[in-house]
Amino acid sequence: MRLLFIGDIVGKPGRKMVEKWVPLLRKKYQLEYVIANYENSAHGFGITLKIYHQLSPFIDIWTGGNHTFDKKEVLPLLEEEKLLRPLNYYDVPGKWYWEDEKLVVINAMGQYGLPCGKNPFRKLNREVEKWKEKFIFIDFHGEATSEKQMLFHLLKGRVGAIIGTHTHIGTDDLQIEEGTCYLTDVGLTGCNDGMIGFDWKKALPGYLTGTRSKLEIDDKCKSIFQGVILEWNGTQTCWAIKVKGDSHTLHETQLVRG
Repeated sequence: MRLLFIGDIVGKPGRKMVEKWVPLLRKKYQLEYVIANYENSAHGFGITLKIYHQLSPFIDIWTGGNHTFDKKEVLPLLEEEKLLRPLNYYDVPGKWYWEDEKLVVINAMGQYGLPCGKNPFRKLNREVEKWKEKFIFIDFHGEATSEKQMLFHLLKGRVGAIIGTHTHIGTDDLQIEEGTCYLTDVGLTGCNDGMIGFDWKKALPGYLTGTRSKLEIDDKCKSIFQGVILEWNGTQTCWAIKVKGDSHTLHETQLVRG
């Protein structure tokens, strides 16, 4: 089984990168699943019905985060089995996991600097035992690198992969330990010459004055595609590859085996 996970898709530039590179990667690696984090896909804040339908030919399973509920039109979409929201929320629509005969995809969110909710460490520590025979993939959407690393140490050997999102800054710590693949943050898919995918010039006044600036996306920016490809042979993670591309080329930047 091979799958691709795409980091936070930020606005139109990110969506264009998905449309450009996913078909090539799906063919080259014979991917069975493409998973992507959608929570910034609508100009940085949530997802819309239009974007969901636009990207559905390219993405099989969707994960969210703290911006999941920014667009109220998303509520019917959360009834779709393949559009997830973080497990931390109380009494909201949607599911936090998706599964079939081989794969379980879980969407969870850290606690530091994000909406308060259920303790993801306690809940995941219990829940993963239900799926011992399947490859468990976790998108851990978190601000704190310490929380992401702690989840790795808590669950390694019991899940297939823990890949971090939210900070939009890709890290170089891809590793496989005890059969569990880990990456602190896969990085964004979108503008690469701004501030976490947004136009830094528009955001600058807020940083200089202490007031709030509206975050905007420059559709003419230099774009980047970031993701990780995993292969599982039924007993352990065989290998993982980081992929990174721009508007013209795509590179395999790091390969680990385990």
